[in-house]
Amino acid sequence: MTEQEVRRYLRKMSEQDSQTAFRDFYNMTYDRLFRIAYYYTHHEEWSQEIVLDAFMKLWEHRHQLLNITNIEDYCFILVKNTSLNYIDKEERRPTLSADALQEPTDQAISPEDNLISEELFARYVKALDRLPERCREVFIRIREEKQTYAQVAEELGISTKTVDAQLQKATIRLREMLLQ
Repeated sequence: MTEQEVRRYLRKMSEQDSQTAFRDFYNMTYDRLFRIAYYYTHHEEWSQEIVLDAFMKLWEHRHQLLNITNIEDYCFILVKNTSLNYIDKEERRPTLSADALQEPTDQAISPEDNLISEELFARYVKALDRLPERCREVFIRIREEKQTYAQVAEELGISTKTVDAQLQKATIRLREMLLQ
C-alpha cells in the first residue's frame, strides 16, 4: 500500500462518494487493521467488530479524510482507540464476580513502557506491511497463527524448505526495518 494509492482512494471516496473506492481501500487495509485490533483485544470476534466500526467511522468522515496528513497513523490510532473503548465496554459488563477481579500488582506497566510498547507495535505493523506478500503471509501464518511449516506448505502449495526460506527472509527484513 503506497501513500499515492491511499490518496487516490480517499479522493474518490471524498469527492465522488465512491463505494467502489471504499471497498478497495477496505480490501487493502482490513488485514492490517485487524492485526492492530487483535493485538489489543486478543479476541478474533471483537477485532472483526472493531475494524468494521472503524471503517464505518471512516466512511462517515470520508469528506475530511483528505485533510489528514498521515492516514496510516490516523487509521492506527482510530483502531487502537476503538479497541480500547471496546475492551472497556466489555469489561464493564456484569459477568465478572468480585472474586474474579485481581488485585493490582507492584509490577504494573508504567505509562512510558506502555507508550514504548505501542510505538514498537506500530513500527512492527508498518514493517510487516512492507514485506513481500509471500514473506508476509508465511510469517503471519507461522508466527501469529501458530501454524506448522507443513500446514503452511500444504495450504500455499510450496515446499517446507520454501516456507523456511521465506520465514528467514521475513525475519531478517523485519529485524533490519525495526532497528533503523
